[in-house]
Amino acid sequence: MEAASGSRPRLSFLTSAYRTEAYLRGTITSVLRQTDPHWELVVVDNGMSDAIAAIVREFADDPRVHLLRQENRGYAGGVMAAAAVARGDYYSVLDSDDEVVPEFVATVLEFLDGHPSVDGVGCDAHMVLDGDDRPSLRSYLQSIGSRPPPSGTPLTVEEALGGRVPYYTGAVRAESWRAVGGYQPGVESDVLMWLRLADRFSVWLLPDKLGRYRVRGESESRHPDRVEDFERSFIHTLESYAAESGLPGHRAIVQSPVRRLRYHQALRRARWAFVDGDVAAARRHARDAREQRATLRSAGIVLLLHLWPRLLIRMHPLKQRLASGVHRARQRILGWGAPPWPPVRARSGSDGAGSRGVPRAGGRRGVRP
Repeated sequence: MEAASGSRPRLSFLTSAYRTEAYLRGTITSVLRQTDPHWELVVVDNGMSDAIAAIVREFADDPRVHLLRQENRGYAGGVMAAAAVARGDYYSVLDSDDEVVPEFVATVLEFLDGHPSVDGVGCDAHMVLDGDDRPSLRSYLQSIGSRPPPSGTPLTVEEALGGRVPYYTGAVRAESWRAVGGYQPGVESDVLMWLRLADRFSVWLLPDKLGRYRVRGESESRHPDRVEDFERSFIHTLESYAAESGLPGHRAIVQSPVRRLRYHQALRRARWAFVDGDVAAARRHARDAREQRATLRSAGIVLLLHLWPRLLIRMHPLKQRLASGVHRARQRILGWGAPPWPPVRARSGSDGAGSRGVPRAGGRRGVRP
């Protein structure tokens, strides 16, 4: 990494890049377009890619853009490598296939300067379908089932555990980042960090859509393992934090989003088994869904699979055509349909095994769970 010059930056963008050559220029350009110039961008070439390094060097005339190269250490390892050399008062993680709007730095710094007791601030984001720069009418917070907050709202750990996880690109005071351990491998890193911050520090949410979150157009039917891996990681993250906190109330709060996720997981498995012709497995997964959430939908699927499986087989192609028609109409009227919480995708700074965001999940982080 080249030596930094000039005054100390107020905010450091931490970007881990791996196999995102098609998007990295857009990410860097969005940072260069900031209306507030008091930032630095640390890009970690997380895999020793000559192509990634060459793209970053295209911007070498701006001393605020820095390149750090290392062997692939996973998504969290890339982010933490950037944090280790960052000099800003605040850290902001920015994936190498996402972007920030020009007012990002100015908006978060204005809020944090006006609220010196706040340690971290989250925001909303535009959801952008890969290959189409038009944002969806639904924002990130809406896609996870959360209404955008009024201007400046404190976030409790109970709200975050219940599913109101901020968009991963926020701004966190450097000392608070270090106090909670930054990004931890083996979990949905941004989710766990926000949970720890909300528990130990003051975190606020802004209603402003300050990010552009790219959702890859990869269907769940082509990548079932990726969806399953994300769900296991997301559930593990929530349950790990609940156990870490040691509070019985936190364990109880976690059960609602976990059961909701497992409900959709079981329904999806039932659909996959049914399409593969395994009616017995479809019945079993449908019963699992009903145990998680006793909805009319799950009860109806169980009933049809037990009493009239052949009728369901004949109905399935018609249902698929109707659903496809409704989806196309929705795209024309509302813009592309936003995925439900949590959105799923491969993390840009890793070997592809991680996901989210909004999720995470990421985030956390769009394939329907």
